Order: sequence, then C-alpha cells, then structure tokens
Amino acid sequence: MNENSSDPLKEYITAERDPHAEPTQRITGLMVQYYEVCKRELWFMSRGIDIDRGAANIRRGTHVDETSYRDKRRSFQVNGRIAIDVLDSGDIMEVKVSSKLEEPARLQLLYYLWYLDEILDIEREGVLAYPRERKRERVTLTAENRERIESVLRGVIGTVDRKIPPALEKKPVCEACLYQDLCWM
Repeated sequence: MNENSSDPLKEYITAERDPHAEPTQRITGLMVQYYEVCKRELWFMSRGIDIDRGAANIRRGTHVDETSYRDKRRSFQVNGRIAIDVLDSGDIMEVKVSSKLEEPARLQLLYYLWYLDEILDIEREGVLAYPRERKRERVTLTAENRERIESVLRGVIGTVDRKIPPALEKKPVCEACLYQDLCWM
C-alpha cells in the first residue's frame, strides 16, 4: 500500500476510538459472519434489506441463544455495534445452534475479541458453544487470528462500499438462505 492510499480499517479504528465521532462504517458481528458465508447476503443486509425474523431457523437460533447458559452469562451491547455475552469467568461467549457454519461463527467471536482489544483495550478470551451438540471451543485472539480478522474486516468494508451486490455464487447454504428470493428470481 503506498503512502497516499488510505487503509479503510485504520479509518474504522480511528472513528471507533473517538467517542465524539459517528463512524461512517458500522460493523457488527453478524456482518462478519455474513462476509464469510456469502458476501451478497452481507451487501443486502448492509442496505437495510432485513430477513424475516419469524422464520423457523431464526426463531430456533434465538431460542437456543436465550435459553442456554442463562445463569452463567450476562449480555451487553457495546457501542451499538456488538452484543456480547460475558461468562462469570470473564470470557466472551458466542452460542450457536449447530457447528455447520463453524468458521463464520469463529470469525464473529474473533471480531468481538478484536473489537474489545483494539477499540476498548480490553483483553478477553472466548468460548464458542454449540449446546445441542454439547460442544465448546476456546477461541483466542492470537497474532494469526488478529491478522485474519483484520483481513476479513477490510473485506467487509469493501463489500459494503460496493455500488452493486457481489456476483451470484451458488453455495450449499443458498437452500436455507432467507435472501434467496432476491438472488434467484
């Protein structure tokens, strides 16, 4: 990158750290997850095209999230961007229905850990939990994971800044996607 070009991630970090500035970009954990699953889905979401929150798979995910580990975690909204659950141990927890989309879920949790560390100077570790599968995974913001999430964040910004949606890409997840009518009409 030459000196005259700007890094959108550095601009994002600067804006997020300034308590008086309103960032031009708002990146949420769900946006990070959508980036990994389908960039087109991310683009639609960034334009305010919302999914049907009453759909069965959304209700199922909400139910699992609301009923799992209730006595062991507290929920917080951070800067209106991320919703985190903090365990009694201080770890950040992300609860998912299944491990089918494990890497997107891991990236979402890594984004929360990165945001807390990079923007708020709070170091934490994470736990990715799949209660129905009785599976848990510890997630740590290593140097390699930091590099990965920063690359993803640059990708999120680039995708959201596009004038038109990314090209269609048929994937196995398309069958269950709530945006499929917009893609395959």
